[in-house]
Amino acid sequence: MIRADYHVHSDFSSDSEAPMESMIDRAIELGLERICFTDHMDYDFPMTSTYTFVFEPVSYFRKLCELQEQYQGKIKILKGIELGLQPHLGEDYQKLIDSHPFDFILGSTHLVQKVDPYLPVYWETHKKEEGIRLYFEEITENLRNYKGFLINGHLDYMIRYAPGTNEDFTYKKYSDTIDTMLRTIIESGKGIEINTSGFKYQLTVPHPHTDIIKRYKELGGELITIGSDAHKPEHLAYDFNKAEELLLELGFRYYTVFEEQKPVLLPLGK
Repeated sequence: MIRADYHVHSDFSSDSEAPMESMIDRAIELGLERICFTDHMDYDFPMTSTYTFVFEPVSYFRKLCELQEQYQGKIKILKGIELGLQPHLGEDYQKLIDSHPFDFILGSTHLVQKVDPYLPVYWETHKKEEGIRLYFEEITENLRNYKGFLINGHLDYMIRYAPGTNEDFTYKKYSDTIDTMLRTIIESGKGIEINTSGFKYQLTVPHPHTDIIKRYKELGGELITIGSDAHKPEHLAYDFNKAEELLLELGFRYYTVFEEQKPVLLPLGK
């Protein structure tokens, strides 16, 4: 059983109302041994959103330290962050990372040329195939410009909002772009996350698509974290059993957790 959720939000993320305590209590109920909070820090997010996607780091760390003491011996609480990557933000994010002792740093692409694929205007501006390809290209560009994070979050986030979602998605259609992205990730010493919110969104697969996970392994990728992307307690560790079965079928034997930004491999299927 996977006993570590490494993509968890709380009310420090502007799109969540869940107190950290509620997420931790649910994690204990589920038998998790670790929970890593990765609240949103998206500098320079477009003002078209009602969310700011930023939090005050000093307050964040103070709260996490208090909870680590409060729940000591019950569950391990890790200090993480989800950076909203854009090509020009590397220096700003590095200052943040250097100033605080994060255990885990997730780097996620939420924007393509400053537009969120969540918005209908993105798909009105781009045909589906173009919009998908541009998103993968943006991930590669972000990584080339900033390498201060550890794991790439939800590699095909945009598919949730594409017309028809992933009904006609195939690796083959985008193989050149996806391979460039995956090789860049691997050569940079980064990994990918298996984000089970894809199941929650009824995509039948996690983020990224099974074919992308398979190709990542074929290219020599090994580092994977497991995250629910939960913004509410009821979504914590969502369908982790499905994620574990899928990874074992694809030949993975370990998943990764981080402490003080150092990877620790834990066995799957045990």
